[in-house]
Formats: sequence, structure tokens, C-alpha cells
Amino acid sequence: MNSKTKKITTIAMLCALTYVVMAVGRIPVVLFLKYDPSDVIVTLGGFIFGPMTSCIISFVVATIEMITVSDTGIIGWLMNVVQTLSFACVAAIIYKKKHTLSGAVIGLITGWIVSTAVMMLWNYLITPIYMGYPREAVVELLLPAFLPFNLLKGGLNASITFLLYKPVVTVLRKTGFVPAPEQTQKRKNRGVLIVAFLVLITCILFVLSLKEII
Repeated sequence: MNSKTKKITTIAMLCALTYVVMAVGRIPVVLFLKYDPSDVIVTLGGFIFGPMTSCIISFVVATIEMITVSDTGIIGWLMNVVQTLSFACVAAIIYKKKHTLSGAVIGLITGWIVSTAVMMLWNYLITPIYMGYPREAVVELLLPAFLPFNLLKGGLNASITFLLYKPVVTVLRKTGFVPAPEQTQKRKNRGVLIVAFLVLITCILFVLSLKEII
């Protein structure tokens, strides 16, 4: 396969994997809010091929979800796209401009912050429409429910993406689906890996405490 065909094939595989994770990997957190790690795959696609890939995966998967398993129609589709792109595209854009370890960290943290802020606004504006909740009831849930959930989701997405990016890219390079870089950075920052792992563990413990498992 030529490089263009390999890229299209890889993006198609990422779309399929994103859909499967979205469909079977949803974890109830609080009220009707559920977490699934599909945004991680969208972000990995953006890190590997650029932010436009994140857009493509997001639009394709959200559309298939709307047709197959979603009961929220076009509004749910729009919410899914906005939420995913506010995290994945922001992170991928920054990483593309600063293609270093620090660029990845800055991109993921920025995506975390932006997606949390964007979804708080959209929860206020859109949730009453597609969930049938009075806006006053949604306002009362913004701080005790929506804010912690969005922070938790962003933290999980950022930490999992950071921990998975290098192993995933390494596998894709070995199989020839992603070309090897002209220059590889040999230095490893174990401190950043430890921080990402601690963020992941903290988020998991928080979910378990909400579910009264621990």
C-alpha cells in the first residue's frame, strides 16, 4: 500500500475502534452522565495525523452513533461533536504547532480546560432541550454534577491519551502504517509519565467513590 492508502486505512480503523469503544465502553458516573474513552482514540488520531483527522473521526462516529444507538437525534450528535472537538482538536492543534513532549502536555491540558468550559456552557444551553429538564434544574446541577463530571472526563482523556500515544505510534510505525520520523526524541521524561499515571489513578478512584465501591 502507498502512504495515502495506509493513512486512509488507519483512519478507518480508528473510526471503527472509536465507535466500538463508544458503544460498549460507557461507564455510568453520576445521574445520567456516562464516561467512555472514545475521545482518547479521536485525540490519538489527531496527534498522529493532525487535527483534521480528529474532525473526520468525530463527525463519522457521531453520525453513525446517531443512526444506530443514540436516541437524542441531531442535538445529541451536535453535543457529541462539540465535546469531542473541544478536547481532541484543541490538543492536536497545539501538538502540531509544538511537536514535542511539552507540546503534548500543554495541548492535553489546554484541551482539558477548554472542553470543560465549553461543555459547561453547552450543558446550560442545550441539556434542557434534549433531556427535557427545566433550565432551573440544570443550573442547580452545573456545579455539583456537570463540573466534576467534565473535569473527570477531561482528566481521564488527557492522562490515557498521554500514556497510550507512544505505544500506539510505535506499533503503527513497526507495521508501516505510520512513517518513522526523521528525528526521534530519545529522552524520556519519566516525571511527566508518573504525573499522567497519577492523574489517571485519581480519576478512577474518584469514579469508584462516586459509585460507592470504595
